[in-house]
Amino acid sequence: MPEKMRISVVSYTNAKPFVDGLKQLNDQIDLSSDIPSDCADKLINNQIDIGLVPVATLLSLKHYQIVSDYCIGALGAVNSVFIFSEKPITEIHSIRADQQSRTSNLLAKVLLKNHWKINPEWVETVDADAFVQIGDRTFGKANQHAYAYDLSAHWFEMTALPFVFAAWVSNKAISGKFISTFNQALKSGLDQRPELIKELDTYPNFDMAKYLNEYIQYDLDESKKTALAHFLEFAKSV
Repeated sequence: MPEKMRISVVSYTNAKPFVDGLKQLNDQIDLSSDIPSDCADKLINNQIDIGLVPVATLLSLKHYQIVSDYCIGALGAVNSVFIFSEKPITEIHSIRADQQSRTSNLLAKVLLKNHWKINPEWVETVDADAFVQIGDRTFGKANQHAYAYDLSAHWFEMTALPFVFAAWVSNKAISGKFISTFNQALKSGLDQRPELIKELDTYPNFDMAKYLNEYIQYDLDESKKTALAHFLEFAKSV
């Protein structure tokens, strides 16, 4: 019996449509759910064959293949990737990274340098002037801080491009047959979003249906591929 394909998926709500679709491949895959930084480490260390990894991971891979027509992306605001602060961004002197993130921390660095044109100190202390936070932990919290900077919205303001947060990436050659089956399963999960949304937890001041149907864009189209290339170039200089 052939070995199962080892796959890691991000453990956030925006990836749950993918998880639903991949259930139909249970006989072909060994699926794990991880925070984004762990998903990245698993792919880098060859512990998985395919991962829904933060796109910053691509900078750490000598060889990789994007194996899917789908991603975690946004055009403008994404409503789950923020810099939170109690003072305007231009007045901050220190910022704390999100330990679950790679791409969003890097995006924050790109925006701080090229968009806001400031150079705060990156610190690990809780008393930082601002902090990056991503994923489900941000749901409904945009109004709990004096300033909430949606990083995807500011990327769009700077570049007029969408943003790709995570893509399905392999560290080895994957057969065309499996890639086709894999993409069909992902599409099936996306098509079942209306049913999934009914089952998900609700959060105060957060519209889950709007988040999964409008804020998150799942198609890895040409504009997102262009945006990804631009981001990786920006990232090399921060």
